[in-house]
Amino acid sequence: SAKLQKFYFENQAENATKDSHNLKFKNPKYLSMLNHLRFYLPEMYPKLNKILFLDDDVVVQKDVTGLWKINLDGKVNGAVETCFGSFHRYGQYLNFSHPLIKENFNPSACAWAFGMNIFDLNAWRREKCTDQYHYWQNLNEDRTLWKLGTLPPGLITFYSKTKSLDKSWHVLGLGYNPGVSMDEIRNAGVIHYNGNMKPWLDIAMNQYKSLWTKYVDNEMEFVQMCNFGL
Repeated sequence: SAKLQKFYFENQAENATKDSHNLKFKNPKYLSMLNHLRFYLPEMYPKLNKILFLDDDVVVQKDVTGLWKINLDGKVNGAVETCFGSFHRYGQYLNFSHPLIKENFNPSACAWAFGMNIFDLNAWRREKCTDQYHYWQNLNEDRTLWKLGTLPPGLITFYSKTKSLDKSWHVLGLGYNPGVSMDEIRNAGVIHYNGNMKPWLDIAMNQYKSLWTKYVDNEMEFVQMCNFGL
């Protein structure tokens, strides 16, 4: 919507200094409109029937062609679920005090992760998911349904349209969780440095850093220009 575009493009530094809560939303992952390109995959690739979506902070460790053979049972999105106990459920991402959210979604529904997703683009087109994304974004112009980011609108857009994948396909948390099991990491198809401690930064966690740096060509001109904390 025009209002949301204005939010993304305006300089809001003065607001961030007045309200510490806004500092979180100065993070590029919240401010970059490019993060929302994921909701336009069928338009970007009109001739494709299926696509594997990968974030830029992942490492593919194994052959992932097996994802292509998974039957999504007519669902649009194949993803690894992240809920355990009462954590990482819809109630944590959406404002269930708002009647529109309360009427349409279950707060106990299990959340899932962006970062490694297999999308059936034919099912996406059939279900008109991009239209659904636009519909809810327009309703959320005042950011009362959810705050910012792409996961909340993703949870809404693909609600009841997501097939749960085996967790070994996508192991998360290497950018914030020091307790990820090394066995899980070794067996993972894709490992994901979601969080602030990216492997190319000085604040990266040492136990996970080499899993990324071993693939970096330090002689490459552009790598040297980036001044990674290697």
